[in-house]
Amino acid sequence: MGVFDVPASDLIEEIAVDLREKFKIEKPAFADYVKTGVCKERAPQRQDWYYVRIASILYRIFKEGPLGVGSLRTYYGGRQARGVRPHKFEKASGKIIRKGIQDLEKAGLLKKAPKGRTISPKGQSYLIKKSKEVKELLPQKKAEQERLKAEKAERLERMRSEQLKRGDVESGPREKFKKKGKEEKGKDKPEEEKK
Repeated sequence: MGVFDVPASDLIEEIAVDLREKFKIEKPAFADYVKTGVCKERAPQRQDWYYVRIASILYRIFKEGPLGVGSLRTYYGGRQARGVRPHKFEKASGKIIRKGIQDLEKAGLLKKAPKGRTISPKGQSYLIKKSKEVKELLPQKKAEQERLKAEKAERLERMRSEQLKRGDVESGPREKFKKKGKEEKGKDKPEEEKK
C-alpha cells in the first residue's frame, strides 16, 4: 500500500486535519487577510486553507523529490487577468510557502537538502501510515457520498412534483415557446394594430 494508491485530495484533507490537531501547527496571523498570490482577487474563503496548503506542499515534496520555494511558487501560481490585455502567468506568494515549509520542518516532516527541502524519514512513514488510514475510510466515504446524492435527487424530485401540483411548472412542452406559423403571427395583435 503506497501513498499514490489513494486519491490525493482525500489524503491532503486528512493530513490538514492532523497538522492542525496532532502536530499543533499554528496558523500565522496574516493568514486571515492575505491573498495566496498576485493572480488571485481575494483571500481564500476556507478558514483552514493554510493547513490544506501546507499538507499539499508536503505531498508535492514527497511526490517530486527535493523542491525549493521557487518551484513551489510556480506550481501554485496561476493566470492573472489584466483587463483587455491577455492573461499572464504569475507565481504564488513566497511568504506562505516559506512559512509552511518552516512549520513542516519544525514538525519533523521535512529536512534540508542540497536543492531545497526533501521528505524526512518521519514524514515518509507518516504519509504511508496516513494513506493506509485513508484507504480504509474510502468505502465509508463513498457510501456517504452515494447516500447524499440519492437524498439530493429525491429532494429535487419532491420539489418538482410539488411545483407540478401547484401549477408553477408545466409537465409538457411550453406552448408560448412554440414557433408560430405565418397565419398565426397576426392573431396575437389587437385588431387596430393589424390595419
